[in-house]
Amino acid sequence: MAALTIFPAIDLKGGQVVRLAEGDMARATVYGDDPAAQARLFAEAGASHLHVVDLDGAFAGASVNGAAVESIIAAFPGKVQVGGGIRDRAGVDRWLGLGVERVIIGTAALKDPEFVKSAARDLPGRIVVGVDARDGMVATEGWADVSDVRVKDLARRFEDAGVAALLFTDVGRDGLLKGCNVEATVALAQAVAIPVIASGGVADIGDIYALRLHVADGIEGVITGRALYDGRLDLAEAIAAGAA
Repeated sequence: MAALTIFPAIDLKGGQVVRLAEGDMARATVYGDDPAAQARLFAEAGASHLHVVDLDGAFAGASVNGAAVESIIAAFPGKVQVGGGIRDRAGVDRWLGLGVERVIIGTAALKDPEFVKSAARDLPGRIVVGVDARDGMVATEGWADVSDVRVKDLARRFEDAGVAALLFTDVGRDGLLKGCNVEATVALAQAVAIPVIASGGVADIGDIYALRLHVADGIEGVITGRALYDGRLDLAEAIAAGAA
């Protein structure tokens, strides 16, 4: 059985490493002012993958924390995926040109799906579609807006586009340590033929083991942030559990 990939998260706001509660920019906890140093710490703990989000960019619709992201790419020896404000091909090409392994496109997946499909076809294995949900409906614009499109319906639009994965976030759990919404994540993975990365609410090692059971259902990995920063989850232990 394939391993469950653990993606430690570095979320950027004003150049600082932060975590939000339920995607609310006003509820940010600052965990450091040196994103590159944080990336090195994750690498030293054994991380081979890293998840980076330009939170300001997600709201602005364009890269804001570019310098911080570039410092992370330079510091981290593994594979980096980046999201936040990537709404056009120029943005995609810029990050890939700087050494990012995969780019995550969220808002544009709903509002400009043809752009996403075109990029996925041209760049196989490099495009991840962010599917963010509030009560089963797709949230966009840094989760500030909630659409009338169901998560599974959006995901199915990209079935034949060649996207590398779907990044599914339960916004109502993100940053709250409530536990990952394993049931909804698995249901999405079973509904589509695209690998799914779980995100939102990871509380402890129990979430890693729970998701690990569903790798065969299409769960590729899991993103964890606050649990790591608060010391509730040991990264090396999580990586070992994902591979067990």
